[in-house]
Amino acid sequence: MSKYRSQNTLYYIDALLKFSNYSKAAESLYISQPYLTQVIKRIENELNCQIINRSEVPYRLTEQGKIYYDYLGSIETVYSNMRRHISAITDMDKTTIKIGILPSIGTYLLPLFLPKFLALYPNCQVELVEDMPDSNEKRLLKSEIDFWIGQNSRHIDPNLSAASWGKHRYYAIIPKSSVLYQENIAAIPQGSIAMDELLSQKLVLTVKGSVIRTQIDHLLDIYKIKPDIVLESYEIATVKNLAMADAGVTFVPESLVTEPCPEQFNTYMLPVEQLNADYFIAHHYNRDLTEMDKGLLDSFMRYKDATQYE
Repeated sequence: MSKYRSQNTLYYIDALLKFSNYSKAAESLYISQPYLTQVIKRIENELNCQIINRSEVPYRLTEQGKIYYDYLGSIETVYSNMRRHISAITDMDKTTIKIGILPSIGTYLLPLFLPKFLALYPNCQVELVEDMPDSNEKRLLKSEIDFWIGQNSRHIDPNLSAASWGKHRYYAIIPKSSVLYQENIAAIPQGSIAMDELLSQKLVLTVKGSVIRTQIDHLLDIYKIKPDIVLESYEIATVKNLAMADAGVTFVPESLVTEPCPEQFNTYMLPVEQLNADYFIAHHYNRDLTEMDKGLLDSFMRYKDATQYE
């Protein structure tokens, strides 16, 4: 067995698969590139096989690497359960709730309800699992987390139960390099730009697997458009800032407030029936909700935006 902490190793492998570059991966992990190289090399020596195919970009796990990666994940699940059982005994007066959430959503949603919930339940400890939506959905189905907060309840697994805020709009950010840009106008009037025109621009998008990207890909299929994607990012705030800096058109939820700057970009409100954010909190349908669980759900729903669109 590797001497390295399995969770750290998972982070190292994930970073290499994400960046396909040792230097960039090491920088994102706040470790040195030689150390990262040494860790992977020693693991491969121990296993007597290559776990990551580095001969092509993007990097991919080898078949042996997939087995090793799943093994590390199973170790972390066992370790997490062990920690929770110990904590339950050690802190008899404390209850831990694990919440899965996409970091960019958490930045906006969590401050709205979580502090007041914790004030009502001082014996509750909240542990955040910040990851992509599909990963947290899988964790919830396996009961590795207690709740999952996301932004599209229509397509979640039928074994999950969700309480939703309802539909909220998205808007496009149109930089001055786009042919659709209009000088000295902060917000272009709704209904004046066709969706296929927007989708035909140079685009800055979140990666596949994110909720907004799934909706955008669906529209691209409907309009039969081959997209010109300039850049992709895991973070919605990153694509927003790139669009504002003239990299290309992007799409962000109205909750991600943007100060008007008509000299640099326009904003354009999109039809809610085509693109929308549906903020929700979900739990497994067979979870026996405690009073604290109900308090969390109630706290979340109390901040349902009055400007939602049905």
